Amino acid sequence: MEEKSPLSLVGGVGIAVVSSFINGSTFVLQKKGILRSRKAGKTYLSDCVWWSGTLAMIVGQVGNFVAHNAAPAVLVTPLGALGVLFGAVLASWLLQEQLELLGKLGCVLCCCGSVVLIIHSPNSDSVASRAEFQQRLLDPVFLCYITLVVLLLVLLIGWLSPAYGKSNIMVYVGICSLLGSFTVPSCKGLGLAAKEAFGGDSSPDHGALFLFLCLLGILLVSILTQFTFINRALESFSSNVFEAVYYVTFTSSVILATAILFKEWEALGALDCLGILCGFITISVGVTLLRISQEAVLMWTPAKTKEQ
Repeated sequence: MEEKSPLSLVGGVGIAVVSSFINGSTFVLQKKGILRSRKAGKTYLSDCVWWSGTLAMIVGQVGNFVAHNAAPAVLVTPLGALGVLFGAVLASWLLQEQLELLGKLGCVLCCCGSVVLIIHSPNSDSVASRAEFQQRLLDPVFLCYITLVVLLLVLLIGWLSPAYGKSNIMVYVGICSLLGSFTVPSCKGLGLAAKEAFGGDSSPDHGALFLFLCLLGILLVSILTQFTFINRALESFSSNVFEAVYYVTFTSSVILATAILFKEWEALGALDCLGILCGFITISVGVTLLRISQEAVLMWTPAKTKEQ
């Protein structure tokens, strides 16, 4: 088990926080670009504000990659709540989506929950080499979990999205959240594989290079799919509602996937596990309060029928 230095952990947390703020601006800027282009009768692909949100998303994803290779995933992922906080403030300015008293209380809870997570997070990585990572990928429990995720994604993308995507926010949220089971482990694995594939040795490790390319392909497909369905969601739903619900479901999906794959919980005592659980619940309650005054209608009526 590889011990992380305090400097590495502080750097990872710092990068995670900055990335969260950058990611928090992406949905708001993309939503603003969509509204501007709709008002002008053009496609949002021609709007500079939408492209600025897209650029922010790319920068945020790069930051997430670095953060996940500097600190445990169970710490980095929940810090995305700070992005929800920043997005709420930015949306009240750019989109006139007002932040009420309960929303402000939610912001405070998000910050408090994030501090609790930092205090109780593990200080070591349970997977420290490419060979160990490959061994974990072949674990029967993880393979069963990934198979279930793939089946759910096929169901959501192939059937539920065309029929119910525009009337039920949970369809798009489910797709984007489940893809987190691929993006975060891929980021962690890429860092491990890159050390051996491009470590400067005279004889490159072909196994590490193959794993690096496979994980890179999975990561790119996952991010592009998320990108597509995030924009579909922003065309139909409030950016704040989507971001809040997305945060809770995405974080839950990532924590479950990384717990099965990396087993970071094994490095924690009962008190720290309870602290992380309380921190995540506090953040989730804060996110809920941030959006409790906004209505997210969940209907199982096909969009065409609803329009008629």
